[in-house]
Amino acid sequence: MTSGDRLGRLPGTAAALALALLLPFLASCSGAQEQPASRQLVPTSQQVPRASAINGKRVVAISLDGLNPRAITRLGRSRLPHLYRMIREGAYTLNARAQVEQTVTLPNHTSMVTGRRIRAAADGHGVTWNTHRPGTTVHGAAGHDVSSVFRTVHRGGGRTALFSTKQKFTLFGRSWSQAVHRTVIRDADDVALTRLFRRDIVATKRSFAFLHLGLADKTGHARGWMTRPYLDAVVRLDRLVGQVLSTVRSTPRLARSTVVVLTADHGGVPGTNGHGAATSFENYRVPFIVWGAGVDHGDLYDLNPTLRNPGRGRPGVSGAQPVRNGDLANLATKVLGLGPVAGSLWNRSQHLTWHR
Repeated sequence: MTSGDRLGRLPGTAAALALALLLPFLASCSGAQEQPASRQLVPTSQQVPRASAINGKRVVAISLDGLNPRAITRLGRSRLPHLYRMIREGAYTLNARAQVEQTVTLPNHTSMVTGRRIRAAADGHGVTWNTHRPGTTVHGAAGHDVSSVFRTVHRGGGRTALFSTKQKFTLFGRSWSQAVHRTVIRDADDVALTRLFRRDIVATKRSFAFLHLGLADKTGHARGWMTRPYLDAVVRLDRLVGQVLSTVRSTPRLARSTVVVLTADHGGVPGTNGHGAATSFENYRVPFIVWGAGVDHGDLYDLNPTLRNPGRGRPGVSGAQPVRNGDLANLATKVLGLGPVAGSLWNRSQHLTWHR
């Protein structure tokens, strides 16, 4: 029985009184914003007002799961022409950092889209697992509402999409169901997924589109990092990245407005099948490349003197910071003319720049 059915059974005066009491409730429901899937409401003082309108720019984020930067230098320009094109024309470093606490896929990607560290007790997102867990949300992991680049873009009036080769990424669609406007999962099919992604960014007005490709990680686990099969997988990924770049450059409205940000969640130890040791240089070093409309060429550490190139070090969360994969969220919001993701840590001041 609906509220209207119940009101219809009341006498006229009683129905009018009930309707008057009910109207404010109905009005508040009709204007409700997205609630976290964990159903934990955020105190009013912590809620984020609607962001200002997006400036017409677009961000394409690409994560090459398990890409050890050593593979980029080993293969060189002749075998990786498209990644080297991004390096030659864009702002880049091959010495960025993964998250401090863990060097595995889902926790690091959650940091990429929230701008938070991992550890929940330190105001991180709390996603510490790396498997597909139906019913879980980022909010549940953190114990409170967690915002994301998807929500920030949505509230700014933009459209978003998530394309991934791993089922566990459905976590993001569950967590921000109103803000991730399209989710496409093609399990271990990087070629088909990239084709669908390219069609989507041409056919729709996506302000933020995230493409996750897992071939290097899959091959590393099966055959070992930096083995010939792994390096061949990186070459195939380079071709897929080149297809995305070609789509952007050959579509005038995308060429004028799109910034591509490419990074990775972790590397991998050469000759092994894993990347779980967060203290290993081969695991925590990742690339971070910015390319596209309005991006100047240069080393990101030269363009950002307040950041510190860590060499082979593993900086913690305090003190001078390196470029991190978690900087992606607030770099994207800055490109789009929006404020930072609520509650974020990495690049919260949106200081990371891609031009002189």
